[in-house]
Amino acid sequence: MKNLIAGNITRYRKANGLTQEELGNQLGITFQAVSKWETEQAMPDITILPQLARLLSVSIDKLLGYDAPQTYPVDFDVLYRKDEYYGGVIPAPECLKVFSLLPSTSHLKLLEIGCGEGKNAVFFARCGYDVSALDLSDAGIEKTKRLADNAGVHVNVFKADLNDFRLDCKYDIIFARNALHFIKPELRCEIIENYRQHTNIGGLHAFNVFIEKPFTSDDFGFAAYSYLWRSGMLLAYYHDWLIEDFSEYIIEKSPGHQHALNQIYTRKK
Repeated sequence: MKNLIAGNITRYRKANGLTQEELGNQLGITFQAVSKWETEQAMPDITILPQLARLLSVSIDKLLGYDAPQTYPVDFDVLYRKDEYYGGVIPAPECLKVFSLLPSTSHLKLLEIGCGEGKNAVFFARCGYDVSALDLSDAGIEKTKRLADNAGVHVNVFKADLNDFRLDCKYDIIFARNALHFIKPELRCEIIENYRQHTNIGGLHAFNVFIEKPFTSDDFGFAAYSYLWRSGMLLAYYHDWLIEDFSEYIIEKSPGHQHALNQIYTRKK
């Protein structure tokens, strides 16, 4: 909790263009007090939270890490509420690649970012990984739990907005398929660095991102909430990691409706 609040105060203070001294002055406290909050040496007094949240332009729930605001339309919930699984229950090919690169021989900790209805998270759990998974869709989370129960495995699935959520413990594998285009461009560096820092030595990241190409469609069905990456950008974040595989490929959803993607499998040295 203290780690999450410290990170939120730092992030929202900077987003509002405030120095520690400026925030402290407006709260009637010293900048040293603000520094202690941000370095996890102290917590804000409960009586100061309403004013602090107002100055940082967030709700108290969001400041404390309890709020998961919608950053894309509720259409995913509409799709996922149906009895059938919108995305099917067969795991994506990327899951097999992860298993081949880093088999679970000792209950490795794996986090899936944007698990949808849970087909990949459940596959990993069945393979023996200790799996956590997050998504913003309540319906997707419920279907992930149901799929895990039917498979006789456990997945620690929870609701979170990947733009606000930050890791506070380390994982051996972080997996994200068709999810990272929901990260706001100004947050990419911070979020990817958070994932990097919270990965064990020898751990693996398996990510894909949708990229800009002049011949591809930018219609994701959630265009106002999606942010295309540039070709090769994902690779640049891992210049100091071991690149196991990196590729660029095209998928065709329908005639004349194409998307381009980069896929990376990279290991922390």
